[in-house]
Parts: sequence; C-alpha cells; structure tokens
Amino acid sequence: MKRVVSIIMAIVLTGSVLLMAGCGSTAGKSASGTGGELNIFNWTEYMPQSVLDAFTEEYGIKINYTTFSSNEEMLAKIKSGEKGMYDVTVPSDYMVDKMRSEGMLEKLDMSKIENIKNINAQYRKMYYDPTGEYSVPYMISNAILCYNKQKIPEGIKNFSDIFDPKYANSIVCIDDERMVMGMAAIVAGVPVNETDTAKLDLMKEKLFTLKPNVKVFDSDSPKSSMISGETSIGYVWCAEAALAMKENKDIVPVYPEDGLVLMIDNLVIPAGAKNKENAELFINFVLKAETSKMISDEFPYVNPNDAAKPLLSEEFKSNAASNPPAEALAKGQLLKNLGDSASVYDDIWTEFKNK
Repeated sequence: MKRVVSIIMAIVLTGSVLLMAGCGSTAGKSASGTGGELNIFNWTEYMPQSVLDAFTEEYGIKINYTTFSSNEEMLAKIKSGEKGMYDVTVPSDYMVDKMRSEGMLEKLDMSKIENIKNINAQYRKMYYDPTGEYSVPYMISNAILCYNKQKIPEGIKNFSDIFDPKYANSIVCIDDERMVMGMAAIVAGVPVNETDTAKLDLMKEKLFTLKPNVKVFDSDSPKSSMISGETSIGYVWCAEAALAMKENKDIVPVYPEDGLVLMIDNLVIPAGAKNKENAELFINFVLKAETSKMISDEFPYVNPNDAAKPLLSEEFKSNAASNPPAEALAKGQLLKNLGDSASVYDDIWTEFKNK
C-alpha cells in the first residue's frame, strides 16, 4: 500500500512541476529536463543574472555559475579538473575546433535545441564545427578600438595608430593572447593565424613595441578605466566599448581601417557532462528571441540571433560599437586553431607580458 501511495504522490508531484513549467514556453521541456543542477563556466560579464534566474524559475534547475577571462584559462581549467565538472561552457571559434578535435566536447542532440533556427545561417556550421553537432553560436565578441575625444583630439583610425610612442602609458588592452597578437599581426602585415617562424618574428617585433603604451591589461571590465579617464585609448571587447559610451559621452568607437580580429563565441557541452539534458535545455533557452534580447540589453555584443533583432532596443541598434559596418566584417580575419604552433604563441605572449 505504501508503494502504491508513493507512486501516486510521485505522479501528482511530477504533474505539478510540469504544470508550473507550462506557464512559459513549452519548447524543449521534458520531465527529465526539469529539476536538478547545471554547472556553467562562462566568460566574465557575459550572461545576465536575470537570464539565469529566469531559467531557474521556469525549469526548477539550480545553476552553479563560475567565470573565466580567456579561452586558454578555460581550457586549462577543464583539462586539469574532474571530468564532467562543467555542463556548459563558452569557447571561441578556434577553441571549439581544438576541443572538438581532442574529443573534449559532447555531441548535441539538436532535436532538443529547436531554437537554433533563430541563429543567422552564416554563423552556423562554420569551419570549427562543419557539421554543427558540437556548438551553437552565442555572440560575436570582436575587439575594437575606442578613444576619448577630449584627450585624443586627433582621433584614431587604424590599429597601427595606437603603436605610436606618443601614446605611452595610455591604453587599456584586453588580456587576451590571440586577440592582441592578432592585432599586432595585422599591423605587421602578417595573417592572424600565421605559423611561419620568420613571419612570426615580424609579428613579435611589432607586438613588443606596443608594451610601453599599455597602462592596464583588463579582459574582465576594460570599460572601467575608459569611463574613469584613467586611460584614453582602449583595445576592448565591442560590448565594453558600447557600455563605456553610455557612461562617458567623450568615448568614440573605432572599427580600424586595417582590419579586425573576429571571434565567434559558442555554447558547448564538455565531454562527460553530468547534466547533459539540462545543458541542452539551457542552450535552447538562451537561443529564444526574448532571452537573447535580455542578454543584449545588458551585454551589447554583436548578436547573431535573427529572431531577437526586432526586439532589440533602439539604443542597441544605434550604438556603433555593437553594430559593425559590413565592410569592417568583410575585412576581418577569424581566429583558427594553431595546432602545434599554439605553444609558440604561448611563449611569445608570456615573454611579452613579462617584458
């Protein structure tokens, strides 16, 4: 009799949970996808708390959320930690390629991620995941220049401009190996994914001339020193430039004429994830138009979600930092997996930072 009562109670409780979940969209929901936990490992300042709260409220899933500041930091943490310690993380394009090739990612059950249809087709099934089985585009996080027009009245047009010695100790620069070295490569006339030793020497030489001009390395919140006036030039994430412009009207965004280093960040599930179904439920939730709008409202990166675009605020649409011109994107270079040459880049970066 106790067993019968227990079964009846379980059915009643399950029905209650599903009824509560039914208050929101039913897309992607299942009994196995409600309750439990979800361990997310994401970039700093890249996911609003309101989104996490909304997901927990809708599905009853507890979120454990930790952050990183670079792809390399994320990779090192996952490799050194317990397998399955994270259910969702957000690597950039070249890192997706590396993790996929090393068997570090789970295949996604795309039948549970129906909102993938909202993502612009040009950002799906790209070189780093040609079958689209391992990753889902999240945001385009290219870095751009910005400057304070009161302190730099002559303005800035190119990456090459900020290497001028007259800007000594005036730059806030993201602490990101591939993005900064990619910028130096562009100025040196070298491809951003170069592996030839002689050409890398040219990039290295140019990179080292930037160091005296950098006052602050900051990937987490580079906007802060631009808003305060501590720095007058920034090589920062595009959303950080957009947010800085809201706080300080003297800040001007710049899409350099000499090209961009482009980076597409993606939602993935690390191999061995303990809560894979919850992870797929979360990814589908993030791709909803309404959720994507919530993210852009707080962190205005370039948004690849076509369904969200009609919902975006006029403030977002009118901010040049969040909406790169087509010609800037056309001249941009995507970062790629360097294979064995990655260690050469690591060595150059370490020497540059310690110089």
